[in-house]
Amino acid sequence: MFSNPQNNVERFGLILGTTVVDLGSGTGEYSLEAARIVGGGGKVYAVDVQKDLLSRLKQRADEASLRNIEILWGDVEKLRGTGLQDESVDAVILANIMFQVEDIEGLIKETLRILRPKGRIFIVDWQESFGGMGPQISDVINSEKAQELFSAHGCQKISEFDAGEHHYGLIFEKQI
Repeated sequence: MFSNPQNNVERFGLILGTTVVDLGSGTGEYSLEAARIVGGGGKVYAVDVQKDLLSRLKQRADEASLRNIEILWGDVEKLRGTGLQDESVDAVILANIMFQVEDIEGLIKETLRILRPKGRIFIVDWQESFGGMGPQISDVINSEKAQELFSAHGCQKISEFDAGEHHYGLIFEKQI
């Protein structure tokens, strides 16, 4: 693995009782770490379009006795595709997903729809392509492009950090 989800999630500053959604959760490395931090009074929604990955995540959460993860099948690129209510979460995790989506604008709009005002967006993604390792160069949304996209949608960058050898980390706050 080229980034460390535990270290990265710790940098996000989640606290007990927080409601988080991990969009494009995959096998759930970030969901599991977030669930440990927010505790029983918090909630983590893990949303992915791949049902087999969600099944694996459910099994891993059960094995770790993490009862605060709710598995949701959904399309994170469509408005209302997550099935979550408007402004229902405190934080959104976008980890290694932006290079995979076909509709980045759709992903951003759904992220902002479900996020409460002053809520935070946690991004970890590939900085570039590395000779066949990671995504194709044409699919990469690097740190500068991510900042441009989220700023254009009214988000304020709070911080950035080194998220791994080939990854960047950004934290934004929804201003509206």
